[in-house]
Amino acid sequence: MKVKTILVSQPEPSSEKSPYNRLQEKYKLTVNFRPFIHVEGLTGKDVRQQKIDFNNFQNIILTSRNAVDHFFRLCKEMRFTVPDSTKYFCQSEAVAYYLQKYVVYRKRKIYVGERSIKDLESTFKKFGKETYLFPSSDLLKPEIPEFLDKTKVNWQRAILYHTVVSDLSDLRDVYYDVLVFFSPSGIESLFKNFPDFKQNDTRIAVYGNSTSKAAEEAGLKLNIKAPTPETPSMTMAIEKYIEEVNK
Repeated sequence: MKVKTILVSQPEPSSEKSPYNRLQEKYKLTVNFRPFIHVEGLTGKDVRQQKIDFNNFQNIILTSRNAVDHFFRLCKEMRFTVPDSTKYFCQSEAVAYYLQKYVVYRKRKIYVGERSIKDLESTFKKFGKETYLFPSSDLLKPEIPEFLDKTKVNWQRAILYHTVVSDLSDLRDVYYDVLVFFSPSGIESLFKNFPDFKQNDTRIAVYGNSTSKAAEEAGLKLNIKAPTPETPSMTMAIEKYIEEVNK
């Protein structure tokens, strides 16, 4: 069956140069975006109940834009001024670039991983005796805590926001040829919103091993997977599939 409509379970890209726009134009598709999950910030009281005092940390580990936003939001709420000497360890260039929303780049010490926080292992060890705060969601893959423990740095996790299932009830009678997922939480949201969901002719696209596993455990048939050596991005994987079925 040909693909004509796609629902991506993420917010709509802000850039007009998004690869989804190119897909849409090239193959005359309808591509819609709808976050299946969203985040809700915790309060300063919630943070204090975790026995966390921002004063006790010399360095901040940042792995997402949400972590950046909620850390600085809570600094403001708790009237904590981040010292100029604070060092920031960012998972990627995208996170580091986003950090400029809150700090003046040239006046701060910012270390950036090429693709992963693990790229900074030698830098962590260089400041091994210092203290690290790791702002995160309540949902966290074990890889990063395991890595930080392995490097033997003095770190503490701070849960600053929760990942919450979005209300998708308005989509109950809306059907798409392809549903695109990027996290196990997205799969969970699908079945929490629609417990009686039947895949039928809907194609399922997943990004990452953990998402694939969650989808398969939920009984879904996977039609499109990324990343692979041949299709490192989701849009490339979708395009490859469309070229096969839209002949």
